[in-house]
Amino acid sequence: MTTNTDGVQIHQTRILPDFLQSVKLKYVKLGYHYLVSHLFTLCLIPLIAIIIIQASQLNPNDIHQLWLHLKYNLITVVIFSTIVVFGSTLYIMTRPRSIYLVDYSCYRPPSNLQVKFQQFMKHSKLTGDFDDTSLEFQRKILERSGLGEETYVPEAMHYIPPRPSMAAAREEAEKVMFGALDNLFENTNVKPKDIGILVVNCSLFNPTPSLSAVIVNKYKLRGNIRSFNLGGMGCSAGVIAIDLAKDMLQVHRNTYAVVVSTENITQNWYFGNKKSMLIPNCLFRVGGAAVLLSNKMSDKRRAKYKLVHVVRTHRGADDKAYRCVYQEQDDAGKTGVSLSKDLMAIAGGALKTNITTLGPLVLPISEQLLFFGTLVSKKLINAKVKPYIPDFKLAFDHFCIHAGGRAVIDELEKNLQLLPEHVEASRMTLHRFGNTSSSSIWYELAYTEAKGRMRKRNRVWQIAFGSGFKCNSAVWEALRNVKPSPDSPWEDCIHKYPVQIVE
Repeated sequence: MTTNTDGVQIHQTRILPDFLQSVKLKYVKLGYHYLVSHLFTLCLIPLIAIIIIQASQLNPNDIHQLWLHLKYNLITVVIFSTIVVFGSTLYIMTRPRSIYLVDYSCYRPPSNLQVKFQQFMKHSKLTGDFDDTSLEFQRKILERSGLGEETYVPEAMHYIPPRPSMAAAREEAEKVMFGALDNLFENTNVKPKDIGILVVNCSLFNPTPSLSAVIVNKYKLRGNIRSFNLGGMGCSAGVIAIDLAKDMLQVHRNTYAVVVSTENITQNWYFGNKKSMLIPNCLFRVGGAAVLLSNKMSDKRRAKYKLVHVVRTHRGADDKAYRCVYQEQDDAGKTGVSLSKDLMAIAGGALKTNITTLGPLVLPISEQLLFFGTLVSKKLINAKVKPYIPDFKLAFDHFCIHAGGRAVIDELEKNLQLLPEHVEASRMTLHRFGNTSSSSIWYELAYTEAKGRMRKRNRVWQIAFGSGFKCNSAVWEALRNVKPSPDSPWEDCIHKYPVQIVE
């Protein structure tokens, strides 16, 4: 405001800002979150202060009387001490062992396996297996998929006509698994003979001998290794494999576990005209990851992450959920994987069940109280009250959402109220590598590291969906400021990302 007194202008400015206009609700919420999360500490401080004040007022006579009291109640003191020692020993012996992620490696195929949209459509037409309607459908899916022009398909699919043989499928599997494992062993300086547990997951290719046996033979792993081969469990099998390795590491002391997550495309390309079975052709691409876990305390210093939680949800009891991702033959007898039109709704239901279990484990007390309060209000006061959606951004710093497709990422971004930066790793992984099935969450984690965003104590939420129908979550905590490992899958292209995805 400006006033004029004797020709002199005086400017009066507001001492304090207009809080009704300048304070945003999110900052009030953050303050509330901080208050409730530290409520115990804030209550404990006055209690400690009172104890210290009382102790400082004790004179030598008071201390002598306390000693006499303990002296004449020796039996009570001994019993109490015994209980404390026994309880502490029991806790130390039975507490869950910490599981450390020492390092991991994602396979980057050679550039000659890259396929551009134009090349994909040209080859699809030249095979002679697809009619004009199917070709147009695949073109539209590709354009809206979120995939870029540098994704990879197996060598057998580059021939005209394609050569999807058992030998070609074995070759694809071996190149992916061995490529990831060679790099992992080189980066960690761990000898294959030191591996005590091996878990391999590949949904659609399960030859005899198993893929886990292929790895045992290649690296001459020890004879008493605990090896497992998981098949048919879909894109969420990577988290299931981590969970199995975790359980094994709780039983077997002082050892390493290797988890290999991959998928095989060579013998699972669909050559028919059923639209629901054509979608995987457009989305799935070559990829795989190898992860080294340890229960050795000595590995904590060099490990990247510590496993905090694994939560698994299975909706297989519901018939619609069971059949929404289903391998079958079409009317012409051609085999493929069919995706139901209800897939997104079923995935949403599985996610809801999963986060209902995960929420109490990871969300701050403030979010849990808000959720519970809204729930009580809805039940007792007003049935029209909207349910409160917990803010998972307060629990996690990074999100690795399975890059199953653009629609999957869009739905989770919307339903979890995430920001574009929270789904950047998922969108860029889908663009650069396509849907690599169970290994996609590791390419996303590698993207975050390559961008230099992973800081000590940051929490990561890996979310994966798979046939069955399953939704699985893994939560990791960074033990240090994590830098990308040598030969990262993003090493030659991270400077180009993020890119603008065409709507």
